Amino acid sequence: MMRVGLISDTHGLLRPEALAFLEGSDHVVHGGDICDAGVLEALSALAPVTAVRGNNDHGSWASRLRETELFQVGEIFIYAIHDLAHLDRASAAGVQVVVSGHSHKPSVERRDGILYVNPGSACPRRFKLPVSICELTVTGRSVSARIVELVRRA
Repeated sequence: MMRVGLISDTHGLLRPEALAFLEGSDHVVHGGDICDAGVLEALSALAPVTAVRGNNDHGSWASRLRETELFQVGEIFIYAIHDLAHLDRASAAGVQVVVSGHSHKPSVERRDGILYVNPGSACPRRFKLPVSICELTVTGRSVSARIVELVRRA
């Protein structure tokens, strides 16, 4: 079994609760809008990191990030993209999981055999959206996801 921590839209804030939750992950995926290279440095101290560039990621550190990443964890192929609206259907061929961010709305949805996961936002709360993070559990070719709210809504 492998544990993959998913985080997105940190906007320069890496909460201690997020670090604590991600500790023990075999891999971490950041879905973009990182906004500070220090966030990736801190995450890479926990596990290997795959990150994509979001629409708010600028500067020389961000130019090294790609807009999409296709990678394998165990027997599962994962495709990461910041804004799901830019997903080309052809790019999902052979992919079991698509990780996105951008909307700040956490969601887990299975469509056409693909698990679409948006961990939501781990940055300062916006509107009435939760502050959340996600975990993938990969066992062979089986994968499941669970969203965890880091800060309870009042």
